Amino acid sequence: MNTNKNEKFNARTETHDGVCTVYLTGELDLSVAPDFRLVMEPLVDNKEQDLIINMKELKYIDSTGIGILLSVLKARHGMEARFEVQEVPAQIQKLFDMTGIAKFFVTQKNSQ
Repeated sequence: MNTNKNEKFNARTETHDGVCTVYLTGELDLSVAPDFRLVMEPLVDNKEQDLIINMKELKYIDSTGIGILLSVLKARHGMEARFEVQEVPAQIQKLFDMTGIAKFFVTQKNSQ
C-alpha cells in the first residue's frame, strides 16, 4: 500500500515468508501521521507475521511519528509478536538515542 497524499512521505509494504516489511521514505511528521496509522493498523494486529520497519530512506521523524512507533512496539510486545526497525539513518538514530527510546527497539542493519 502506498500513501501518496504527501509526496514527501511514503510507506510501502512487502510481505515474504511470514515477514512484513514497511519501507518508509521522506518525512514522517504530524501532517502524514494519519496515513502512516492507516498503513500500520492492519499489520500490527497480525501476530502470525513478523513486522519490520525499514527506515533507510526516511529523512525526518517528529514526536508524532515516534509516538506511532512506540504504540506499535507496545502492541506487538503485548502480543509477544516480533517487531524491529532496520537501517535507521544516523540522524534518526541520534534522536532515538537522545530521547532514550533506542533501547526499546530491536534494530538491525542490512548488508546491502
